[in-house]
This record gives sequence, structure tokens and C-alpha cells, in this order.
Amino acid sequence: MEQVETEGRTARKRRAILAAATTAFLQHGYLGASMDEVAANAGVSKQTVYKQFENKERLFAEIVLGTSDQLMDGLLQAYVDTLDGAADAREALRALARRLLQSLTADSVLQLRRLVIAEADRFPEVCGAWFNQGFEQSLDALGEALTRLSDRGLLKQLDDPTLAAYQFAGLVMYKPMNRAMFAGTRQRPKPGELEKLADQAADVFLAAYGV
Repeated sequence: MEQVETEGRTARKRRAILAAATTAFLQHGYLGASMDEVAANAGVSKQTVYKQFENKERLFAEIVLGTSDQLMDGLLQAYVDTLDGAADAREALRALARRLLQSLTADSVLQLRRLVIAEADRFPEVCGAWFNQGFEQSLDALGEALTRLSDRGLLKQLDDPTLAAYQFAGLVMYKPMNRAMFAGTRQRPKPGELEKLADQAADVFLAAYGV
């Protein structure tokens, strides 16, 4: 019983450290984030932070790769919810486009993306893994979901499903993502803008791949 309670306290401390470190990295960047600040905001000693994560680089990697897994899970669920079992390709793709815009333009996701890009040269393996294990794998999965639509006669045959997935994601995300990267997360879309963009992206995609 005592061992279980100890493990529970350790897990709570670890979660608190990760939450505090995420805030620090997003606000100040890798170089500006202080381990003293992380420890203070997590309510633990600095020694506890190092005991859990060894060093600042390890803590950064844990956050980047952990958030990549969370994003991946959310995207896979979006594909299932909107595409699998769909009877109308246009409605399904519009619904998916809206889900992508809603999740990927969240402030926390945009700030993390900016952080990963900024630190890519310093930590190419970690930041590269964020792309490979998150973005790239999610588009492979989207390509598979689009293939299932094609198999049911809702899309043309896809010679390169992953390329089709990249094209769909580009139509949906290019404008809002680039605006956020350059103008900052406070530059929010106008009311109805994302919904209109989602619908138009689906329409353009279907002009090439619709039956």
C-alpha cells in the first residue's frame, strides 16, 4: 500500500513538472526557460526535477514527443469520426477539415509548433521525431482513410494516397497556419472564416479526386 502511494505521488510530481515545463518552454523558449522556474511552479525541489528528467534537454524531449503522441491520437480519432462510415464524401471531408482547423489552430498547438521549429537546429532528432511520429504518420493514416473512401466508391482511385492526404491538409491548413506562424497566435481568424476555408478546401479536393 505504501509503495502504491509513493508511486502515486511520484506520478503526480512528474505531471506537475511536465505542465510547468511546458508553460515555461512555450513562454520563454528553450534557452529562456529556467529549471528553477519549472521547479517552483511545479511545487517541487530542483533536485526532484533532475531526478525525474536528468537534464533540461531530456525534459524538453519528453514534452515534445509526448504532445506529438497526443496530437496523433486526436487526429486518428478525427479520421474515424468523420470518414469511416461516411455516405457523402463532401460532407465527410468538410467535417474533417473543420475538425483539423479546430484542433491544429488551438493556441497551445501553434505555440508548440513554433517552439519545435525554433529549436529544430539545436535538437534535430527530437524535433524531427515530432514531425515523423506526429505530422507524417498522421498523414499516412489519412491516406489510408481516404483509400477506404475510394474503395467504397466515394472518391476516385488514389494512385498515391499519402500525397492526396498532404494535398488535402495543405488546402485546409496552409493559410491559417502560416498566418499564425508569422503574425502570432493573437491574430485570430474572423468569425466564420475557418468554416468557409474548410468547406472550400473540401470542394477543391473533390474537384481533383471526387467521382
